[in-house]
Amino acid sequence: MRFALLLLSLSPFLCPPALAHDAASGWQYEAFCCNGNSHNGDCQMIPSEKVRIIAGGYKITLAPGDHRLATRSHIFRLSQDTTRRSQDGEYHLCLYPDENTPRCFYAPELGF
Repeated sequence: MRFALLLLSLSPFLCPPALAHDAASGWQYEAFCCNGNSHNGDCQMIPSEKVRIIAGGYKITLAPGDHRLATRSHIFRLSQDTTRRSQDGEYHLCLYPDENTPRCFYAPELGF
């Protein structure tokens, strides 16, 4: 019993919390959105020409090479309600747990 209590008291030191990694321009993705680091993580900037603004949100058309996890073509339609604000004026996409699942999408503020 004492050993179990000791392990519980040490758990914050044995299992450090997950930390978000930085975008290439230096701002940090939210911890909920990213897994990994800037070299193998699931969040990264995507080319702006792959994003179209549509009614109620965005249409993202990815090809292999547009995102480090994309091994085939994808079309995602994402709601404006779930879009997060990009800190660098670029589009960023987080795919997790696999390339078929957009977890977070960051877009620049719309200025009309």
